[in-house]
Amino acid sequence: MGIFSHITIGVNDLAHSISFYDVILSQLGLERHSTEESFAGYGEVTSDNEEPDNTGVNSLWIMKPSNGKEAKGGNGTNIALLAESRDQVDAFYTAAINLGAINDGAPAIRNDAHDNFYACYVIDFDGNKLVAVCHKRE
Repeated sequence: MGIFSHITIGVNDLAHSISFYDVILSQLGLERHSTEESFAGYGEVTSDNEEPDNTGVNSLWIMKPSNGKEAKGGNGTNIALLAESRDQVDAFYTAAINLGAINDGAPAIRNDAHDNFYACYVIDFDGNKLVAVCHKRE
């Protein structure tokens, strides 16, 4: 059993954010499984013949805040997404930067976490800090 049911990230321009998240999350093997007027959901595809899980469990959701206020990233908050390889971390970072994300830490080993913590940090258009991390030894 995992620790999270799902993660939600607030966005202000859903269409712009979908075009960003479609590309960067595909670098980690995630696909958009749901799209509605105010949200989109992403999950993992487990094989070439299966659809993404659209139950919402183990999903990342981007959405306009339900209270109608502006979405803002939380200072000190980040969303760390697992990568299967360091190459996936590199691809995630390159895609995010090419799409206009802010660099908050290029891909590298972060020894302060552990000897195999290979991660990059980017900030999306709404101030959300995203991390792609591979914990595997290479």
